[in-house]
Amino acid sequence: MKSNTLLKALLVSVVGFGVAGLAQAQNAKVGPLQIENAYTRATVPGQMAAGGFMKVENKGVVDLLVSASSPAAGEVQLHEMAMEGNVMKMRQVKDIPVPAGGAVELKPGGMHLMFMNIKAPLVAGETIPVKLKFAKAGEVEVKFPVNAMGAQGGAMKR
Repeated sequence: MKSNTLLKALLVSVVGFGVAGLAQAQNAKVGPLQIENAYTRATVPGQMAAGGFMKVENKGVVDLLVSASSPAAGEVQLHEMAMEGNVMKMRQVKDIPVPAGGAVELKPGGMHLMFMNIKAPLVAGETIPVKLKFAKAGEVEVKFPVNAMGAQGGAMKR
């Protein structure tokens, strides 16, 4: 009986910590597009750039992510990383296609947003607003949770 009570107390404390420690991504919808699992990572003082990641699901016709902006950064660029021989290179792209009836995942090592000239360090547990502009679906604002450095996924990991 005593171990059962101890187990319950441990479970409550772990679940309570987990809920308090999560910065949940705000899913957003614009037209036929659903934005899910958006996040960025914490930065250190003086760091001027950070990546932004998310999944965009499309239940309509082909669309394009044509721009992004955020008050947290001087500029937000659309980027891709690709291997050229044995060297991984990052470059800015004009747009990111979102296939009809499909999805595009912006993730580390691939397509992503690049927050440039960050105005203040991004702090784990906070969120930053990001306005996404699509060629056909229009604009939508998404709250990007700031995960701990090195964390993956749409919710902060501790």
